Amino acid sequence: MALRASFTKKVFTFGFNARTSRGLMPDKTSWFIKVYKDDDPHVVGIGECGPLPGLSVDDRPDFEAVLEAVLCTINKIQSVDNKLVDRVKEIVPPGFPSLVFGLETALLDLLQGGQRVIYQNGFVQGKRIPINGLIWMGDFDFMIEQIDRKITQGFRCIKLKVGGLDFDRECEVLRYIRDRYTHEEVTIRLDANGAFTPDNVLSRLEQLAMFAIHSIEQPLKPGLDAMETLCQTSPIPVALDEELIGIEHQADKIELLERIRPSYIILKPSLHGGFAGCSEWIVVAEKYRIGWWITSALESNIGLNAICQFTSNYAVSIPQGLGTGGIYENNIPSPLVVEAGEIFYASENSWNVNL
Repeated sequence: MALRASFTKKVFTFGFNARTSRGLMPDKTSWFIKVYKDDDPHVVGIGECGPLPGLSVDDRPDFEAVLEAVLCTINKIQSVDNKLVDRVKEIVPPGFPSLVFGLETALLDLLQGGQRVIYQNGFVQGKRIPINGLIWMGDFDFMIEQIDRKITQGFRCIKLKVGGLDFDRECEVLRYIRDRYTHEEVTIRLDANGAFTPDNVLSRLEQLAMFAIHSIEQPLKPGLDAMETLCQTSPIPVALDEELIGIEHQADKIELLERIRPSYIILKPSLHGGFAGCSEWIVVAEKYRIGWWITSALESNIGLNAICQFTSNYAVSIPQGLGTGGIYENNIPSPLVVEAGEIFYASENSWNVNL
């Protein structure tokens, strides 16, 4: 018996104008790893690798060549077990976090019988995870329409981007929410994607603080010394996101969090080293009493499902960022359901994976 591994590529099309801080995204490409045993080819583990253009460290021209080389290594392995999963970070070259995530997922799926069950925990038994509702960037009316729809659907935590459009207009959007809902009724999270500068960040955060904001992600670009002081003086709790990208060694993770001491960190398995990398971040964060939550990074339902199951290994109580399953016109049909601000696995629904 030996392992056999291959990959396919699929382009997912957004069902709307998906605008991020890096511009308009017409579509999103993912690479899917498929692993099986040569004596049982009908049981297939599947994992998703989806580098984000312009953000992921493994968004690079040789990604596919590195993926092929990694799968050649897998094809030389005789059996799959948890020890092999633990070795994924050794098999994948440094600087390819989404490849780590995809290979971890495929191997874990194969170990569980190739049924898209990555972990045997409460999530696959119907346990619900609270999530925030993501509001996409756009003009005032487009954002208000999304906010009204999310709140009507039962979301009590919403996340908005700031700093990418006209700042006064962004404040108008926040004022619209707070004129209708208190912070006890609707929690607001903000994500600046490094849009502010050391010169204007405090004045911006003071204005935003008037709207009773839960937290703001990455108000400054990563790597700036000003972030250390800001985390201690900001009127809004600061969460690090892009700041964590590319930090792979545990000693470096300890040094960063010990030095900056943010209120929260945001973890994305595709960007932060898969399950192994995120687990290391969680251990360090909890040591320094830093809060955290887990977010998907525009994966299809294959990746989103794996991240939800990983998240359910922890006793989460605050909303996670796992609400991106409905953004694609051609997403992979799955048992994942979002309802009343929560995501859950409806086992009566089936997977329809055609890769």
